[in-house]
Amino acid sequence: MGTDKALTMLAGRPLLAHVLDALRPQTSAILLNTNADPARFAAFGLEIAADVLPGQPGPLAGLLTAMEWAHALGAHRVLTVSIDTPFLAADLAIRLAAAGPDTVIAASKGRLHPTIGLHPTALAPALRAALNAGTRRVTDWLASVGFATAAFPHTTQDPFLNINTPAELSVAQGLLTPD
Repeated sequence: MGTDKALTMLAGRPLLAHVLDALRPQTSAILLNTNADPARFAAFGLEIAADVLPGQPGPLAGLLTAMEWAHALGAHRVLTVSIDTPFLAADLAIRLAAAGPDTVIAASKGRLHPTIGLHPTALAPALRAALNAGTRRVTDWLASVGFATAAFPHTTQDPFLNINTPAELSVAQGLLTPD
């Protein structure tokens, strides 16, 4: 889409604001993992961290960053979401936690959403080793550690609608704007 997705406007507000609306009631601490200038996000009042590994090796580096951050806070698991999913379920964290004690990934309409899940922070050293060995795909990492899924209903809108294109942004806008 050519810009920082977190700041892409949807219904007059940045995508990040929509995601925070869903997450703030569900968790006590939120970290924004971004390699962009942190000053761009100062108005959101979040803790911000760049990837803990150099070279921007992709979403798994963000997961590692989140795991290590959460572990330092004393958490045993960390909830991760994509910044471009503005319709997250209000009970996301509870439903993921209820699906099992280890790694749990969200699913809807029979499709996995590998970046939206609950992950044991104890797996951080194994993830770091996998990244150092060249693993880059989230699905490859998940297959190596095993995971459960938590299925979410898809009623009027997919709770994990992912906005990657102007067309998808238009669809999301239509879901939020009354006719």
